[in-house]
Amino acid sequence: MQQREAVIVEAVRTPMGKRNGKLKDHHPVDLLGDVLNELVTRSGVDPSRVDDVITGCVSQVGEQSLNVGRNAWLSAGLPEEVPATTIDRQCGSSQQAAHFAAQGVIAGAYDLAIACGVENMSRVPMGSSAQAPGFPFTERLMGRYDGGLVPQGISAEIIAQRWELSREDLDRFSARSHELARAASEGGKFRNEIHPIKIETESGVELFETDEGIRTPDLQKMAMLPPAFKEDGVVTAANSSQITDGAAALLITTSEKAAELGLTPRARFTSFALAGTDPVTMLTGPIPATRKALEKAGLGLDQIDFVEINEAFASVVLAWKKELGIADDWFEQHVNARGGAIALGHPLGASGARLMTTLLNTLEQEGGRYGLQTMCEGGGLANATIIERLG
Repeated sequence: MQQREAVIVEAVRTPMGKRNGKLKDHHPVDLLGDVLNELVTRSGVDPSRVDDVITGCVSQVGEQSLNVGRNAWLSAGLPEEVPATTIDRQCGSSQQAAHFAAQGVIAGAYDLAIACGVENMSRVPMGSSAQAPGFPFTERLMGRYDGGLVPQGISAEIIAQRWELSREDLDRFSARSHELARAASEGGKFRNEIHPIKIETESGVELFETDEGIRTPDLQKMAMLPPAFKEDGVVTAANSSQITDGAAALLITTSEKAAELGLTPRARFTSFALAGTDPVTMLTGPIPATRKALEKAGLGLDQIDFVEINEAFASVVLAWKKELGIADDWFEQHVNARGGAIALGHPLGASGARLMTTLLNTLEQEGGRYGLQTMCEGGGLANATIIERLG
């Protein structure tokens, strides 16, 4: 019996809202609900046929607690009989949601599944879930690592030092992110993937439809910023990802079910990979995850047309580039060709689905075949996924 394959038939995201920006008054349940409704509308699928809704969210507390994925589905007015769950693999939560959805489809557990993610960091600040009673790290865990565990900003500094990345290297890469994102936005490259959000303003209802964090970079001003995490460090607010609000969703099925339902497969999942690294350096997981995903797919990096690697910090991406021996010219053409989280923002649990939505649209618009997505994650984890464009 031929193994089932998982395909993406639809993908959509909100515009990314900067901290305390245009999405600050949007409850995360309703924000994700808007995206789920749009996903169903765009696909034309009967929502009662969805087998599961798998949602990535990191700060599962307050407005994002008690299964935000289920609450969003119900908020959207969608069928009560469809189940939903919410998962946490830190920054890769909704990329992991896509893995689970696709793997469920391949295994025959699902015929139609939604992978999605949400984070409104203006309303539920990063780290909120660690403020509840108790502390997540025990003495025994902390004692395993000399000096204990450290914040991600310090991990980014360790990476910059280990791979000999200068402040100038990080700032130049960050400027590139803004320049590419601005060109893509102004050129209409994001238009197909973005679902505009209606927001209330003093002058009435406004349609929010453009990523809010993109700036015109100024290297001289960037060089004047103080280090954010270490007095003599190189990591600053300008070469780190932005705190952001947003949501994204993907509809995943089999080729056969897509044909039965009149849906058009846009890409197939080719390989999945996970990696664990030490939780002090923490953010180097994309290096082994990329190698694993390529090996499983039987592909070389030179066969990948576009890469989306999350720009949690500039040092993470540049260390990945150095360690994998990626040439400058190949990197410039193929990696984060429309900018990344430094310009567009990083709404934690939504970022995995956002990156995959952008990767899918980039492959389609540029005529690429294979796309690789990878993300570093808190605790020393990483996901990597390879998709192949269809049609």
